[in-house]
Amino acid sequence: MYKRLLKKQIKSKLFSGKAIIITGARQTGKTTLALEIIGEIKPKKKTRLINCDNPTDRVLLSNKNLDFLKQLVGDAEIIFIDEGQKAETIGQTLKLLVDYYKKKKQFIVTGSSSFNLLDRTEEALTGRKFVFRLFPLSAEEIFPDKNFLSFQKSLEGLLIYGSYPEVVQQKSFEDKQDLLLSITSSYLYKDILEFRAIKNPEILTSLLKALSLQIGKEVSYTEISNLIGIDKKTVESYIDILEKSYIIFRLPPYYSNRRKEISKLRKIYFYDVGIRNAVINNFNFLDARGDIGELWENYLMVERMKFQTYHKIIANNYFWRTYDGTEIDLVEDGGGKIVGYEFKWNEKKGRMRAPDKWKEYKNSGYKIVTPKTIQDFII
Repeated sequence: MYKRLLKKQIKSKLFSGKAIIITGARQTGKTTLALEIIGEIKPKKKTRLINCDNPTDRVLLSNKNLDFLKQLVGDAEIIFIDEGQKAETIGQTLKLLVDYYKKKKQFIVTGSSSFNLLDRTEEALTGRKFVFRLFPLSAEEIFPDKNFLSFQKSLEGLLIYGSYPEVVQQKSFEDKQDLLLSITSSYLYKDILEFRAIKNPEILTSLLKALSLQIGKEVSYTEISNLIGIDKKTVESYIDILEKSYIIFRLPPYYSNRRKEISKLRKIYFYDVGIRNAVINNFNFLDARGDIGELWENYLMVERMKFQTYHKIIANNYFWRTYDGTEIDLVEDGGGKIVGYEFKWNEKKGRMRAPDKWKEYKNSGYKIVTPKTIQDFII
């Protein structure tokens, strides 16, 4: 069991008159976290569990009036709705319940796809919900004692097999690999195929493979559409769905009025590098890989997102590139300053100082993150 850093934030919002929604990809531990939180509430509260993966439970929450819902809830003080996005009218259902019970009862809902759960609750639950996003395990959660030596020894495995809780717990490389392949084949597309009526998972697989080979590069929808043989609008639509299923995320360019900065394209990264490696079926060790720079960049990008989320760092993330090809991997814009981060697996290669054009920005900083200097960045 791992102590999830999000737990403290969620517990601070209990019984405040709003629904608590925990989102994140399947297999990241949302249900486990919710049950832990419920089990730690003192004094113990009577709890009603509704699992919307079960068609019978799903029907109980769909298209029901308040009188029916009151009888469903009964005398339970905590109502935990798992995979709530599967209930057709989940937003309206929660609105009725939250407005009626206010602080008397706590509704906790998990969901593995924002295009179902968050989209369906956005209007109905305005001002009535707290939303928390759970990632695969962060470096801090895997190494709570901040033992940097242990982290360094485990780094290669994290870059190859990623940070899904159950994957990290496996004792052998073979078991990690088998589990990742199982997650990729059984769970990765589950919500997409069920809710978006996409009948051809082969297209999704081809798209993900194409994206996995372009980590750290600006992605052209036109080029991808030509590569896999579908139209550009379909590519854009599928990428949006994959992002809302917490499989990938897009990083926009940092804009200013300076003429030398360009690019309307986005970079695309995976929320977990283990999933990325499973998509292309490449679990080779680092000394036999040609993509270590891309893995390192993807790993740091998402680990920083976890760090920002769990430590309440309010910032916008971008990449930066100029006409002459000068780049910075991550621009963190927040608190009245911008910091550029350059990710280097090999600190002896490439630029070690801030680009001259970057120095022209006011209140700007620049840092290089290597395996030796990673500690303050994500731990």
